[in-house]
Amino acid sequence: QVQVVESGGGLVQAGGSLELSCVASGYGTYTMAWFRQAAGKEREFVAGISWDGGTENYAGSVKGRFTISRDNGKNAVSLQMNRLEHEDTTVYYCAEQVYNGGAMSEPRSMDYWGKGTLVTVSS
Repeated sequence: QVQVVESGGGLVQAGGSLELSCVASGYGTYTMAWFRQAAGKEREFVAGISWDGGTENYAGSVKGRFTISRDNGKNAVSLQMNRLEHEDTTVYYCAEQVYNGGAMSEPRSMDYWGKGTLVTVSS
């Protein structure tokens, strides 16, 4: 079983920045993405990046504020979050697509998930 581990969550003031990191075990490089989910809400796509870093996708709510990048040597991805808003507060999850196909923006297309890291943005 592939293990996906996120880190970097915390408390930040509105307008501030935070960087999340995600590392997946195993060999090779695969499409990876970030999602977030608030209590009582469906899991929401945030940002994704293809196996070679050639394709990046962002949700409209974070486009221009968040940047996803990857380090293929470590099979790791980062999410740089700038100009954070109170509405960004929730648990963020990292996911990896190894066997399934489909759009990286769809949770159902992801094969392995991390346990999440909490981001709290004060008003």
